[in-house]
Amino acid sequence: MNDIVRGIEATLFASEEPMSVEALGTHLGGLSNGDVRDGLQQLSEQYAERGIHLVERGKRWHFETAPDLAHLLRREREQVRRLSRAATEVLAIIAYHEPVSRADIESIRGVQTAKGTLDVLMEAGWIKLAGRREVPGRPVIYATTPDFLDHFGLSSRRDLPGIDELKAAGLLDPVDDALEAAMNPDTGDTGDDNEEVEGDGNPAVETVADQENMPPNPPLTGQGE
Repeated sequence: MNDIVRGIEATLFASEEPMSVEALGTHLGGLSNGDVRDGLQQLSEQYAERGIHLVERGKRWHFETAPDLAHLLRREREQVRRLSRAATEVLAIIAYHEPVSRADIESIRGVQTAKGTLDVLMEAGWIKLAGRREVPGRPVIYATTPDFLDHFGLSSRRDLPGIDELKAAGLLDPVDDALEAAMNPDTGDTGDDNEEVEGDGNPAVETVADQENMPPNPPLTGQGE
């Protein structure tokens, strides 16, 4: 193991947050991006069969527990976080269409979106303000965060599953037109003119374990009961 690889390993081990290639290069005395990427690749291969893996999430690197060992770090007590159907649809729209404004979201869903829905997703750390659109009124636009990718075990948005994949996995109701529209890049109005009702009895359920050390990444979940 050369000094660059050892330096990357030590830096990531001590870092409280995932780090980008550029940040690692700066921290290690101005290493080139190519040298850092080569070191990360070597380190990732060395950890591939160990209890800790080196992974990239949203162009940032960090160590995390190997997926097959997640149960060893999971405490018996679990905290259940529930997303309303509305929040699930809004999160899907932002993930598949970002950056989007509130008006874009409402156009795709065909209903008004309560501010509280966006607040819930921002408090969870899954979406963020991504600036303003340069049109009259300069509306705020939203995008997903690295925490969103990390939570769902995605390296980038290119890894988001397609509609057919979710249906095959049983995570999307075959007749769920609203969510299907949210994920379709050519989507339009859903035709539902009723205002949304938060917590409408058809929640998407995310189970987040209260964990120690480096938490495992839970799988992507869809509609609940």
